[in-house]
Amino acid sequence: MTGRAGRKAAVAARHRLLPEGRVAGPMPWIIGIMMFLTVLSAAAALAMAAAVRSMSADLAGRASVQIVEADAETRARLATTALRLLRGNPNVRSADPVDPATLADQLRPWLGDAATNGDLPVPALIDLTLTPGGAEGKIAELRRRLSGLSPKVRIEPHAAFLAPLAGLLGALGWLAAGVVGLMALATGAVVVLAARGAHDSHRSTIDVLHLMGSTDVQIARLFQRRIGLDALFGSALGFAFAVLVIILIGLRLSAAGSDLLGAAEIDTRGWALLALLPLLGVLLAMLAARWTVLRALGRSL
Repeated sequence: MTGRAGRKAAVAARHRLLPEGRVAGPMPWIIGIMMFLTVLSAAAALAMAAAVRSMSADLAGRASVQIVEADAETRARLATTALRLLRGNPNVRSADPVDPATLADQLRPWLGDAATNGDLPVPALIDLTLTPGGAEGKIAELRRRLSGLSPKVRIEPHAAFLAPLAGLLGALGWLAAGVVGLMALATGAVVVLAARGAHDSHRSTIDVLHLMGSTDVQIARLFQRRIGLDALFGSALGFAFAVLVIILIGLRLSAAGSDLLGAAEIDTRGWALLALLPLLGVLLAMLAARWTVLRALGRSL
């Protein structure tokens, strides 16, 4: 009889600790908001990392040769000689001169008609693609060869122009990753406060369970289950809304038509990492609740 009464008391206590309609309480919604922000921050970090990788891959081995000679005839002669030298170099995959008309059209928004009327000398450009590997050493070797033609023949890697942008994207990615860590700490703190509040509000029930022979671990499991259910619902809700927002932002970025914005996408592995966040959130909430309740029970004895 004692064992049956203890089991009935445990079931009754569990229902008191786990009442129906938990969605009406604040805990699932708080965790849902935390998970929503966490998933968005993690998605931003993954997208920034993908953009930096894509930019680095696209710019690796790309360079531009500029002939900054004011005299048109000398500029044309140097461009022809430099193009012949580049195409004969084994480190160069391709070397293509940029059409002066195309270059003038690109400069017109800043220079106006001066870009096409010939009054302003426009440098000749050669678009250069190197063979894979050791881009810095190959560019240094080509710079020595081109400087032998004329000091007005210069070569600049494309990565040098966009290095500040790549650094900015990398810094934003690390900032987003830091926000993920802060949100995890905030979620754990909220769970600890909720577990303490639940423990304090159910002291009489806990005393009854102790009289019936329940151990601290068994009681902690009740709180762990209660908060785990709240965390499961909140995490699922926050994750669903975050995915919806990510998809909508992705559609907007695709419609923008920018190569850089289009590179900020999340691959299959990134989506798998995002899908793990709700599970990790539930696990964090359950562990925090268990630790908090066990510690509170140990102090009350």
